[in-house]
Amino acid sequence: MAIAYVIVGIICFVLIITIPFGVAAWRIAGYVLWPFGRTVEVRRNSGVASLIGNIIWIVLFGWWLALGHLLTGIAMCMTIIGIPLGLASFKIIPITLMPLGTRIVPVDDYRAGAGW
Repeated sequence: MAIAYVIVGIICFVLIITIPFGVAAWRIAGYVLWPFGRTVEVRRNSGVASLIGNIIWIVLFGWWLALGHLLTGIAMCMTIIGIPLGLASFKIIPITLMPLGTRIVPVDDYRAGAGW
């Protein structure tokens, strides 16, 4: 799945107007590689531009990537060893659908801040 995010990021960087989507895709690629100990924090002051961008993202890339996480999560949960990775794949689906207006923070920072 991280490779899919990198490819989406490259496509977004080629199309100049979608560079913010590329940055978000590469940020999520790092989160996909190692989701443990980090969480997603929604920024409440992100504005209308993030909402419009998220709608465009869902139409272009988001639902394909979310479907990929759903299928890989189900496949990983078929074995006992893969259950933690499958649950982590399910945890990534919300940020896959709406990457703009969110940020990935360590769990300790999230608990210390307003999120906890």
